[in-house]
Amino acid sequence: MRESIEIGGVGIKSGQQAVVELSIPDLYTHTALTIPVRVIHGTKPGPVLFICAALHGDEIIGVEIIRRLLKLKAMDRLKGTLIAVPVVNVYGFINQSRYLPDRRDLNRSFPGSESGSMAARLSHVFLKEIASKATHGIDIHTGAIHRENLPQVRAYLDDEETEKMAHAFKAPVILNTTLMEGSMRQALEKKGISVIVYEAGEALRFDEVAIRAGVKGIVSVMRALGMLPKLKPPKADIQPLVASSSVWVRAPQSGILRTIVPLGAMVEENQILGIIADPFGEKEEAVLATTPGMIIGRTNIPLVNEGEALFHIAHFREAETVAGTLEIFQQEMDPDTDKRTPIEPPIV
Repeated sequence: MRESIEIGGVGIKSGQQAVVELSIPDLYTHTALTIPVRVIHGTKPGPVLFICAALHGDEIIGVEIIRRLLKLKAMDRLKGTLIAVPVVNVYGFINQSRYLPDRRDLNRSFPGSESGSMAARLSHVFLKEIASKATHGIDIHTGAIHRENLPQVRAYLDDEETEKMAHAFKAPVILNTTLMEGSMRQALEKKGISVIVYEAGEALRFDEVAIRAGVKGIVSVMRALGMLPKLKPPKADIQPLVASSSVWVRAPQSGILRTIVPLGAMVEENQILGIIADPFGEKEEAVLATTPGMIIGRTNIPLVNEGEALFHIAHFREAETVAGTLEIFQQEMDPDTDKRTPIEPPIV
């Protein structure tokens, strides 16, 4: 039998599941708040994987991904330990806000401290009680409000174990990103804990393709880590491709944007992505791609200011292969083209 794992002063024995409520600072209304944590502690040894969402309180897709993941029968065959945290930034989640009440970004406040700001205290609790108990982690994010991301994995690929997880997720795109100062990934990399970020969809919105891809990706990573039994790869398997670089194309003027390329489109350098005009159409200017590649993120609101980030382009060396990978991904994840019987009705 494995040793118990302790989180928030609660011991979870081998073969048991538990919901732990981690205490965090109260609201000024005297209302007590906690971070709910679901722990599945398998009987057989294996990695300790944490999965978290809503680090930014308005990024809700991950909450649904974790809900679906925990309902899978495959979790009964788990080796190792799964620590699921559907809502990290409870304050922001309640207020439908990206930030904490003190307007700080939680993902720029790690490792935090026990006596610092609210953001510092919350990050300290998460690091001490959850992340530091793990060997691996998956952090789920979306685009900001009015911005949408194509399903993608972001990872620091200089770490071999992190690279393994990134490729196992089977998202169509992997961005090799640096570790931002104050981010959770930076704090955990210093502790030797391998973490990848899954980015998909838009804040405060559900997206069925992004949700399904997230669930399948996490299960795929768990299989690669030996936490779940491995399966034979399908004939048309997704082979993620690593973007060599990425760039945001910004608004050349203020006005009303008419977007003419969809998310996931392959574009050429100097291709027109959209047109910005004033309300009378007297002054119009095209938004041009600054590099060839794929649109992996874009704004969804047409009202833009000069200098605002509009289109996120990932650059690849093998453009044709990337297009094929995305086609396989879309057919498999879209409920309209996936021929398999869904586990539950898709969100529309």
